[in-house]
Amino acid sequence: MGVFTYETEITSVIAPARFFKAFILDSRNILPKAVPQAIEKIDTISGNGGPGTVYKVHLAAGGPFKYMVHQTDALDTQNLTYSYTVPEGDVLRDVLEKFSYDTKFEANQDGGSIVKSKITYYTKAGVEISEDQLRIGEDKVDGLYKGVEAYLVANPDAYN
Repeated sequence: MGVFTYETEITSVIAPARFFKAFILDSRNILPKAVPQAIEKIDTISGNGGPGTVYKVHLAAGGPFKYMVHQTDALDTQNLTYSYTVPEGDVLRDVLEKFSYDTKFEANQDGGSIVKSKITYYTKAGVEISEDQLRIGEDKVDGLYKGVEAYLVANPDAYN
């Protein structure tokens, strides 16, 4: 198995605590509303939202993938950090064993956020991943952040 790590940052006009509350703590509800072209629905399989919670994410119809299983590894609401692993789903194709995200929401000088993510891909034996392949996945995740940001801008009273 190979291990590849990729780090990314996005900036947002949304304050970190509000963005974290919406995107992380209430992802089950906000993602299908904010990015219905990507996420159809999210079901809780087990857990109460904290570490160990397992979700099944149903991806929107018409895309190349149908689902992924998302397991919460760590959640720190005071430091606005969140870690999860995707150990199952057709998004892994025959390339990945799993992948994991470590995310931190920080304040920027304009009152918005900097969202820092470290993504670790665990490939199946003998499989290499190119930088372009890594970027495709990250562009999709960036689209989720931007969709939630747009939803929060359009709904200024939500998640305060």
